[in-house]
Amino acid sequence: MGKFSNTLTKKDIDFIASQHIFFTATAPFEGRINVSPKGMNSFRVINENEVAYLDLTGSGNESASHILENKRLTIMMCAFEGKPNILRMYGKGEVILKKDAEWEDYFSKFNPIDGVRQIIKLKIESVQNSCGMAVPFFDYNDERRELENWATQKGEPGLLDYQNKNNLKTIDDKSNGITSYS
Repeated sequence: MGKFSNTLTKKDIDFIASQHIFFTATAPFEGRINVSPKGMNSFRVINENEVAYLDLTGSGNESASHILENKRLTIMMCAFEGKPNILRMYGKGEVILKKDAEWEDYFSKFNPIDGVRQIIKLKIESVQNSCGMAVPFFDYNDERRELENWATQKGEPGLLDYQNKNNLKTIDDKSNGITSYS
């Protein structure tokens, strides 16, 4: 049985700092559930009640739409080396765009990565730690560079064009409330 708390502990924050991958999960009231792996040093603990990640340009934008609809967001990290552990953070998500007043404050906490389209923050309502004893060991080698290289080659105008063509609706044709990336 997992152990629940209302905030991140120092042990949780230390665990998060050692992770190279995390997973996000969102779901609309009706439609497909979205689970996405993330990496590239794009995750930050803001404080014991809030975390955020750089959301990089992808083929869809399910998370933004689902967060607009119901704000539910779960982020999971699991140990692939060392002591077994699974950490889940549950709460309410929010999308921060480059045009939003909060952008500079949040973006300054990250190393810039080409291809960023938005920041997703999570106001934590509960944290669960569970055993993770069935999670296999994996060795971390390096980050993949294909997405960043693709974004760099597109340049800012090409990236904005791609985002405006491909990231304003979900695969279930639901709006994410973003009228344009600029």
